[in-house]
Formats: sequence, structure tokens, C-alpha cells
Amino acid sequence: MPAQATTTRLGAIDSLRGLVIVFMLLDHVRETFFLHQQVTDPMVVAETPPDLFFSRLLAHLCAPVFVFPTGLSAFLYGSRHGDAGRAAASAFLFKRGLFLVLLEVTVVNFAWTFQFPPAKVFLQVIWVIGLSMMALSALLWLPRRALIALGVVLVAGHNLLDTLHFPAGHAMYVPWAVLHDRGWIELSESLRLRTSYPLLPWIGVIALGYAAGPWFGTGVDAAQRQRRLLGWGLGLIAGFMVLRTLNFYGDKPWVGGETGLQTLMGFVNITKYPPSLLFIALTLGIGLLLLRAFDRRPGVAWLRPLAVFGAAPMFFYVLHLYLLKFLYLGAEATWGRNHGGYFGFDGMDGVWLCTLVLAVALYPVVKSFAAFKARRRDLAWLKYL
Repeated sequence: MPAQATTTRLGAIDSLRGLVIVFMLLDHVRETFFLHQQVTDPMVVAETPPDLFFSRLLAHLCAPVFVFPTGLSAFLYGSRHGDAGRAAASAFLFKRGLFLVLLEVTVVNFAWTFQFPPAKVFLQVIWVIGLSMMALSALLWLPRRALIALGVVLVAGHNLLDTLHFPAGHAMYVPWAVLHDRGWIELSESLRLRTSYPLLPWIGVIALGYAAGPWFGTGVDAAQRQRRLLGWGLGLIAGFMVLRTLNFYGDKPWVGGETGLQTLMGFVNITKYPPSLLFIALTLGIGLLLLRAFDRRPGVAWLRPLAVFGAAPMFFYVLHLYLLKFLYLGAEATWGRNHGGYFGFDGMDGVWLCTLVLAVALYPVVKSFAAFKARRRDLAWLKYL
């Protein structure tokens, strides 16, 4: 395939990842400097201002758009290794997945808590991506149709298990807390684990991402790929609209609000932990349409900075967490706790402005690392970042 076509095809994936990285940055700025207005999941529509609600809603795109392209990228990684492609992809997925799990419980958790030794360890998005990669390292040996079927069953069917729970002390409590229920796992009197991101549906998402890998394979016609992205993107959104309107399966039921805006907020107020069928349908549908748009217009200038962020996502993730923590501690020491037990901005406009400033400030650092990573492909450890 011509070099320009290859760059375009992979640049669209990086641009999409870069866009949701900015949304993630916005959400983490909110969690750092607007914690006095914390929101639940799903958000309470009557008590959540629209600017806060829709800012949080944007962040819903992040996890699916990280996990699905992770599967897609795993296929592309394997495709570069010829006949040994599956074996190479499987081995790398397992090792990198294990690395991400260890990173979550050490470096990432410390960035959130600044406690050592920790009393609580929060198992969040990096943990679930790592476990999903380890699961995919075994599942990718399945025939493609079987992998697709399994992905669909996990994504579409896991809400049938919503009423299944196990009490603490039951033999299934810990496995089920990891797979489907958010819960606390007591390791000792001084250490607890919180399974913030239940695993089961994310295995389905990464499996479907891997199955979509051939769309981006070498030699695939771009127009054909874009038709597939359009069809599946619109199909997922249409499925969301139908199921949400019928209001009988796929998420908690919604009710109309006192105003048209509140009714809209209730309609799109979907469950992230674990990700409901409707959560995945809406967010992944939007993600596929964005990926198609980026694939169709690779020369747009504003996509280039996003592609830089998307080329070094793990580096950005760790860097921005520590930067936010130091900024918060400095602000609290300078101005004190101006909102109860927290320092915080007075409104969401401050959160958006801070996000813009940090994105601009972090761009040259991430660009330098991405360039170093591309230049030093001989350093195997860089692939883990």
C-alpha cells in the first residue's frame, strides 16, 4: 500500500485517540478542580447543571474509544509479522496487559491518592484495558466469526446479569466484583481494592475492535472501509435510539424531565460502571463515525495535534495525572480550601479554560516523546508506553 495511504489510515486512529484524550483531560480537570460538585453515575438530572452534565457526558466517549482501537491496533500489530502474526500479537498483548495492570496499582493509583503505602487501590480504566488485552491474547485464536459472536454476546447480553449479586464472603464475590459488579475487595485490615471498571463487557469491546482490524489492513480500499464505519456507526446509534425509546432493556429506565432540556439529559444519561449496552452503542457509534470523518479528511490541520496526543496515549495519561495533582496541591497551599473541604473553580468555565491551557502546555512535551518513540523503534520498552 502506498506510504501516504498507510499514514492516513493509521493517522485517523491516532487522531480519534487524541480527541478523546482531550475529553479525558477535561474530565480529570473536573475531578481535580470541581470535586465539590461531584456527580454520580448515572448523573442526577434534576441536580446537575447542564454545563457540568454535558462535560461529563463527553468523557463517556473515552473508555470505549480507548478499548476498541486497542483491539484494532493489536490486529495491525500482528499483521506486520506475517504468518507468525497471531502468536506475536498474543504474546505482546499478554505482556503489555500485565504491564498496564501493574502500572495501575502502582504509578497510576499513587498519582490519584499520594498515599504510600496505600490504604485503598482503585482499579480503573488502565486496569481494565490491561485485563482486556490479556483476555484478547487468548481469544484472538478463535475464528473471526466466533470472536465477533462472543463480542456481541458480551456487549449486548451482560445486562441480563444485572440482578445477579453475591454477598461478601461468598466464593463468587471477588470474581464477580471483577467481572460485573463494582465492589470492594478486602485484602487485609489496612488495604482494600475498588473494582471501579467491571471487566466483562470490555472484553467484548476489545474483541470487536480486533475483529474490525481487517478494515484497516494493508490494501483495503479506503472507500470500502469508510462505508463500513458509516454503516456500523449509524446502526449502533439507531439501535440506541430504538432501545432507549422502548425503555425496557440495555440500561436503567429513564423518565422525562420538567423541561425539554432535562428530558434530553435523561434520555442520554447512560450507565458507565459497568458499561451498559446502551452506553456502548451510543459511544462506540459516535466513535466509529468520528473515525470515518478523520479517515476521509486526513489533511485537516487541527487533526495533527490530536494525532500527536494519540501517538503517545500512555505517556500523556501518566504525565497529566501527576501534573494535575501537583497543580492542585499548589493551588490549595496558595488559596486554601475555598469550597468546603476542597479548592475548586467557581464554575465549569474555569474547568474548560484550565483544560485548554494544559492541552497547549503538554503538547510540545508529548510531541517530543512521540517523535523519540517513532525514532527509536529499536527500544522495545517504548512499545509499552
